[in-house]
Amino acid sequence: MSTASTTLQKPGYQWAYIPSRQPERIAETLVAFANSEGGWLVLGIDADGTVGDFMTDDELADAVRAAERMCRPPVRTVDWQQRELAGGAVAIVRVERSAELHALEDGRVLVRRGAENVPASGEEIERLMASRPVGDFELQPVAGATRDDLDDDIIDEYLERRQKRNPRQAILPKDKLLQQIGALTADRVPTVSGLLLFGKEPQLFMPQSRAVFVKFSDTQPRGPEGALGYGRREEFTGALPLIIDRAWRVIWEEMDKRAVVRGLQRHEETEYPSTAVREALVNAVAHRDYRITGRGIEIRMYTDRMEITSPGGLPAHITLDNLVEEHYSRNPRIVNGLYQWGYIEELGLGIDRMIEDMVKAGHPPPKFECPGHRFTVILYNARDQARAAQPWESNMNERQLKALEYVQQHGAITNSEYRQLCPHVGAETLRLDLADMVTRGILLKIGDKRGTRYILK
Repeated sequence: MSTASTTLQKPGYQWAYIPSRQPERIAETLVAFANSEGGWLVLGIDADGTVGDFMTDDELADAVRAAERMCRPPVRTVDWQQRELAGGAVAIVRVERSAELHALEDGRVLVRRGAENVPASGEEIERLMASRPVGDFELQPVAGATRDDLDDDIIDEYLERRQKRNPRQAILPKDKLLQQIGALTADRVPTVSGLLLFGKEPQLFMPQSRAVFVKFSDTQPRGPEGALGYGRREEFTGALPLIIDRAWRVIWEEMDKRAVVRGLQRHEETEYPSTAVREALVNAVAHRDYRITGRGIEIRMYTDRMEITSPGGLPAHITLDNLVEEHYSRNPRIVNGLYQWGYIEELGLGIDRMIEDMVKAGHPPPKFECPGHRFTVILYNARDQARAAQPWESNMNERQLKALEYVQQHGAITNSEYRQLCPHVGAETLRLDLADMVTRGILLKIGDKRGTRYILK
């Protein structure tokens, strides 16, 4: 216990006082501080300055340790200070904001509101969970699950595809590989990621891992008469790869299709670019926050748009403003599993490709929304044929016209490709050419640094 001096402050958001040995009250305050912004808990004195029951150092330590054990998971205190006052000794215990979400033994999740510990609402709990890193959640063993809850047929298919993607990789015994990728513990208990990727019925243990598809007959959930206007509703369960396949099959069935002729070739044109829809679907499955219970992935198809919503806000430092440039995996083991399986073609390029495919097909770019504890991708089916085959703009210099011709033929252009088209022009001049076309709304910049490319907007 430290004897360094900390100035006592009035009870408030980060200061609490408990005059006697009350582990339950101490536990409530530890949880509330850890779930909020941290704070200082003063033991042995009341809020009005009245010194309470005398406690020895050992008694103080026992009370705090007992309180810590009442927290799920335990809250760790980082610093203790002892102060001698006129009426006796007090202890100041410092609690930091935790990277985990804490609850009491009875399941209550508390936060600080003013000088009080109050139960968090469902919305607050979801927001708190979304703002915290997943950490090793994927590696946590699933209570009650056994090795028999994993589907060996699914595992065998995964191993086959993984070997095709990595032909030089050493072939390991099945369970040893599952342990290596974090799907099984050393005691052969399925982890969260293992059960989600390979489970026979993951929803028995994690009901939130389902997905739901609803097709509405209007642009809103309720029709003109106010009644729910959906024509089809499907729920998808099973391991994540099966959910992706089953959901995609239904989406494909429900998308409008038409035949178009280009030159002498007949092509089938879908209501939405299939690659963009699959990217949005796979991203939702791969990056949702599986800690949030009571809510699955929702796929809503309206007459003018499709919305795919996944529980959990944007992770870590990702914002709506840097969504295209920055890349971060909330569930790296699930993401890698889907990559090895072939559901993800290139790590970190899902959003970029989604935007590019929508714009190239003449649709508006996808819209992204994140109201705190969920993330939604909105794809619009409006199609502007002039945008899909946009004519070259006037007031362009010859270099820019050449760049536009290249984009028209190849779908995109990079800085390196532009330099090859104009080898006798300085790199800065060419960069300004592209920046000018972006500013004028002719090109759309996708990616960053070496991955930057430009497509028609």
